[in-house]
Amino acid sequence: MKIISVFGSSAPQPGQPDYVAACELGRLLAQAGFAVASGGYVGVMEAVSRGAAEVGGQVIGVTCDEIERWRTVGPNRWLSQEVRYPTLVERLIHLVTRNDGIVAMGGGVGTLTEVALAWNQLQVQVIRPRPLVLLGDIWHRTMATFADSPYVPEAHRALFQLAATPQEAVALLMGS
Repeated sequence: MKIISVFGSSAPQPGQPDYVAACELGRLLAQAGFAVASGGYVGVMEAVSRGAAEVGGQVIGVTCDEIERWRTVGPNRWLSQEVRYPTLVERLIHLVTRNDGIVAMGGGVGTLTEVALAWNQLQVQVIRPRPLVLLGDIWHRTMATFADSPYVPEAHRALFQLAATPQEAVALLMGS
């Protein structure tokens, strides 16, 4: 089964637009036959896990001891499998490298780190080519500002795709 890693903020709560969109993304990914991997905690991670689990999908949470020492939080209840690491760096490497595609929703510094590492690993061909889909308006603005630079050639800009909706993100992952 192909695995899609999903990155995003830990802040969205049930009923909020990003939580609802992440639930929809998880549902669509599972219905398309993908396993869903995330950081395994709250917010977007919980929502994408919930969406996939509610339709019988495989849900992988990649957790770590350092996160749980920093913030009192445990893995979300929607996981069908937990992969635990001692450090945040090991968790990050797993989420970026052990997948067949990536979707990033809006988030903070952690999400930006995940996207930057994935983009860089694709750029220098450390990981095999795979879709890197950036979902939501935040990425349109962020990447327009960052990628519109003489330091980022078109070939490197082509390593990510922008999506406005969960449906569009899944279509991009499937090559449509």
